[in-house]
Amino acid sequence: MSALGLEHEGKPNPLGSEGSSAVHVRQWQLEPETEYRFELDPGNSLAIKLVDGQAEIFGAELAEGSIYVFGMECKAAVYTWQGCTIEMTSTEYISEETPMNAYANVHLALEQMRVRALRVIHGSPPSDDDEADMDPNPEPPRVLVLGPENSGKTTVSKILVNYAVRMGQDWNPIFANVDPGEGGWAVPGVISAASITAPLQTSSPAATLGSAATSAPVHLVSNELLPLSYWYGHAETRRNPLLMDRLIRNLGENIAERWDADAECRAAGLIVDTPASFASSSGPQGDHRHALIKACVDAFRINVILVVGHEKLNVEMQRAYGNRISIVKIPKSGGVVELDSSYRERVRKYQLQNYMYGKVIPPPPGLSALPYLQGGEQTSDLTLNLAPSSSVIMFSDLVIYRIGEETMAPTSALPIGAARVVSEMQPLIVDPAQPGSGLYNAVLALLSPPNPDESERYDEEILDLSVVGFLVITALDIPNKRMTVLAPGQGSFAGRTAIVGSFEWQE
Repeated sequence: MSALGLEHEGKPNPLGSEGSSAVHVRQWQLEPETEYRFELDPGNSLAIKLVDGQAEIFGAELAEGSIYVFGMECKAAVYTWQGCTIEMTSTEYISEETPMNAYANVHLALEQMRVRALRVIHGSPPSDDDEADMDPNPEPPRVLVLGPENSGKTTVSKILVNYAVRMGQDWNPIFANVDPGEGGWAVPGVISAASITAPLQTSSPAATLGSAATSAPVHLVSNELLPLSYWYGHAETRRNPLLMDRLIRNLGENIAERWDADAECRAAGLIVDTPASFASSSGPQGDHRHALIKACVDAFRINVILVVGHEKLNVEMQRAYGNRISIVKIPKSGGVVELDSSYRERVRKYQLQNYMYGKVIPPPPGLSALPYLQGGEQTSDLTLNLAPSSSVIMFSDLVIYRIGEETMAPTSALPIGAARVVSEMQPLIVDPAQPGSGLYNAVLALLSPPNPDESERYDEEILDLSVVGFLVITALDIPNKRMTVLAPGQGSFAGRTAIVGSFEWQE
């Protein structure tokens, strides 16, 4: 027996009911405030069962006796505040050194801000023992999470959102994701925001924040998520920082309108997850990151900045915003995994596959006949599989744009006295019939219709239209001016508008 727990290895132990296939599992007894960390290889899956006690994954609770399945190179950790016993089909390691106490302290401070803001909305008197209630205009938390690559920013964001939802106060905080390389609730290339009504579950990196209603099976809780999304179209913010700035401000304006109409949603606050490029102090990304951080601070009216494990960035933020915004440096978890570019590319393919077809993670051998949970949802045959529609349409049915030139040379590289012909935010119509259109296997964002109340149209109007879905061009028939598109559901594309970026996908 180790100091952390008792290990049962090579011994048949039924994770499910009697009579099922025996599975060789390991059982760990976790001491209070420790976590079990795991990293899955491609093609492998893992089953975890909470035998007794309390445990959570990134702030989402596990139900005792239920089997949870993870796959698609998922990297996560089961944390317990009071201690628990878990069973799994394989093991990585258990750590007594976690940053969860620091994260919990941040959550409690944010919760106090929510309570004070809600008290003012309801006209309730301030508490006698809370000195902060002397503030005549207490603000709800609007948090920007910053940190370098592989620092665990998304994990911190999920924990803080999940803890807020679990408080039993009917909080519905808004979670905004402005990392276009991560994918959010749909596909990579978007920035988006959603009001969170239930804990965000973890089962695979293909749906790290859950699924949007445009493609999730209708019976799932995750189907309640209705994110507002804008299409950026690239993984790196340096590709078109002016466009990123504009989309961030569009997202902020829509959130502000939601808050004006729903004061209790405003009191629940906002958590904003950011890309690693916002913390990059050198190289080509360093030139625009301060402008994009400022865009977030202004657009979302940020009043708290969390800096995850980066001393230099913490100092920079203190100098730039310390006189009007609370800057808090929090530790990076020792369980954060170093992710390389090839892994990130595979995850983006997982996300696109998941958006179109869904995904049932095959359980480890011996568990196929047992009920299990994937992403916190009960799964049975085919419930997480989707059936996208493949349609043949005319080139003229769908108007396709590309924003700016595909490769934009820096202004300093232009000849002396020369002006740029195409701006970074100018929409350019793409002709599918032209060689080199770049549309074969391209991912397109289908835009919402323009506002009918606006009689005047303007060139850059499509930049301000939100995304209603995504499709992939799987075939081009240039002689007959037809193309085949794959989309989650059926429907006419006649008269619709779409934008193409730099993402491609093929089955």
